[in-house]
Amino acid sequence: MTKRYIYIVVLLLCCCSAMGQAAAGVDSVALAEASQEVATASVQELATATDSVPAKKDNIFKKFIAQLLMGNKDKTFEKPIDISFAAYPSYTNEASFGLGAMVSGLYRIDKRDSLLLPSDVKLLAGVSLTGQYYVSIEGHNFFNRKHRLNYKLEFQNKPLDFWGISYEACNVNPKSTYTRQGLMLEADYTYMLIPNFYIGGALDVRYNFLTKIGDVSYLQGQNDWYYFTGAGVSLTYDTRNSISNPTKGIHIMLKEMIYPKPLGTAGKNIFSTMFIGNYYQRMWKGSVLAFDLYGEYNGENVPWPLRPEIGEGNSRMRGFYRGRYIDNNMMSAQMELRQHIYKRLGVVAWVGCGTVFPSFKELKGSSVLLNYGLGVRLEFKHNVNLRIDYGFGHEMGGFVITLSEAF
Repeated sequence: MTKRYIYIVVLLLCCCSAMGQAAAGVDSVALAEASQEVATASVQELATATDSVPAKKDNIFKKFIAQLLMGNKDKTFEKPIDISFAAYPSYTNEASFGLGAMVSGLYRIDKRDSLLLPSDVKLLAGVSLTGQYYVSIEGHNFFNRKHRLNYKLEFQNKPLDFWGISYEACNVNPKSTYTRQGLMLEADYTYMLIPNFYIGGALDVRYNFLTKIGDVSYLQGQNDWYYFTGAGVSLTYDTRNSISNPTKGIHIMLKEMIYPKPLGTAGKNIFSTMFIGNYYQRMWKGSVLAFDLYGEYNGENVPWPLRPEIGEGNSRMRGFYRGRYIDNNMMSAQMELRQHIYKRLGVVAWVGCGTVFPSFKELKGSSVLLNYGLGVRLEFKHNVNLRIDYGFGHEMGGFVITLSEAF
């Protein structure tokens, strides 16, 4: 009953009371008590309606606190998608101070299979004082135990310091600047042939261009913009117990890509080979020892957008300025000790090395660069860590703040 109707009823009862007393000698006390009860009920309803707005606000606040404190619980069996979000300050050598935001979601396509890992999706965005900004969406989608899809779509605008596009040039050239923009789509579909062994197909689409460049000679005659479309196949052996935060298992992947001449602006066919080898072993209580080997071979005279960079991706050679060293090919290795401290908090320490080089025949031991650092982990979602690392490199260091483990 609405407030308007309550008022009307009270009024009618009062009128009826007066009329009844005058005309029929009805018990006035009984009528007065009845009208008083209705009036009291109307007042209570008004009070309840007035208190409903702060009550709703209290519920929203309680839900936010619960999500903050209990966001690491696996709720994918209860909800269609379990979503959490965060905003945070950031600092890197390339971007200086900035602000980042991320939304993370976990979900299950098949809720009947409790042993299947939950799928995940992450939306990340950021802006910095130097004018860098980016937005990306990435995830791992498990259709069932045999079919899975990994994907990443990203746009970025990055004003950067620039030393050249080869290791030799980066060693001798004075620092210049450029601003690079890029749009990238990567997708990997895999099918499990036998337990833990997968075969897959890959797609890689890129469009990169330079909006500004301080010294065009640093490009060594290459274009200031390129686009590529590549396709490939992969073989994977994977026994990890989690994709985003593994604590045990082995992950070995070999991928071969081809970027055909008609589907790009390189003017030739480009072949690329990538190798990843990871191993995870529990040590004492709450600890994990993790190893990572990485190799990327693209041949010689590859266009600059396809050349690997030390510090790229915030996963390997953390703390190096992105693009401080660039070349056709790359190799790196790292070992990391991860230790759980209390509830959702953990710490890590790592040591590693890596280099970029023009070709295997020109690979030199003197060009290998050391890398080490420390980090803090906060379990943001179930098996999804907020990662804060500070890495040291050759005469430099820097922070990395992002989601999920480095490898």
